[in-house]
Amino acid sequence: MATESLTKLRANLEQGLLGKPDAVRLGIIALLARGHILIEDVPGVGKTTFARTLARSIACPFKRIQFTPDLLPADITGFSLYDADRKEFVFRPGPIFASIVLADEINRSTPRTQSALLEAMNDAQVTVDGTSRPLPSPFLVLATQNPFEYAGTYPLPESQLDRFLLKLQIGYPDAEAERRIYATRGPGLDGIDALPPVLSATEVSALCEAVPKVKVDPAISSYILDLVSRTRDDRSLVAGVSPRGGVALYRAAQASAFLAGRTYVTPDDVKGLAVAVFGHRVIPRARRSGEGADAGAAIMARLLDEVACPA
Repeated sequence: MATESLTKLRANLEQGLLGKPDAVRLGIIALLARGHILIEDVPGVGKTTFARTLARSIACPFKRIQFTPDLLPADITGFSLYDADRKEFVFRPGPIFASIVLADEINRSTPRTQSALLEAMNDAQVTVDGTSRPLPSPFLVLATQNPFEYAGTYPLPESQLDRFLLKLQIGYPDAEAERRIYATRGPGLDGIDALPPVLSATEVSALCEAVPKVKVDPAISSYILDLVSRTRDDRSLVAGVSPRGGVALYRAAQASAFLAGRTYVTPDDVKGLAVAVFGHRVIPRARRSGEGADAGAAIMARLLDEVACPA
């Protein structure tokens, strides 16, 4: 039943995000692992389309927040407004109270506004005026940023980056997929709203609860720990992966196995996700001197070759 449901979900997402099965797979893994996604890519490759298709496929509320320098934390979390008729303050929920939230160009807002997402992403709740309010389940933040345009932006602090389960790039489609995009996309041709929902929010939550039951052999746990330890010892890194990052790879590997229809994690599950999960968490010396935003991913790819993988 789970395999059939996830197959339908993947098919729906691949109809929305044409020619990008790897990005679709990572998106489903993040959803199953109750994680969040940071997409760093150029405009126009399908970041918004991906978020809308995901929300449409699981029949849940979707909100888009356009991050700008004048955006305030209350514009995201909501605020209390005095109701004269009721003679009391009434809470007006912000757009964060949705299952799928697109934080578009997240690095264009100030650190104060960015931090409004921290509690939501970490604890699936928002505290306003001393009252904590739970967010819907499932809850996924999909944030975007442009890797080439830095004027007027505020780089995400390490604590914010650490809340994203994985970071990915969608990239340009191949020629055949782009031909299909020309024929099926544009004003009046967006077929996302015509896609049928294939899962309910309740069904997605049940799938998420099944992921931690996927078996992880002690050898696999040791392999993840070896990777984490290697990032802390490597001289090209100022700081390695935290225990939270290790947990993220552990859960993502379980979600990968679950998506593949297995009840156990393999080394390939770990290897296939390590760069996406760890690349944005390490702090390279090169990045400190401004020598490239993808330095962390490149270093993680090298460390994967250096750390022995269990048979």
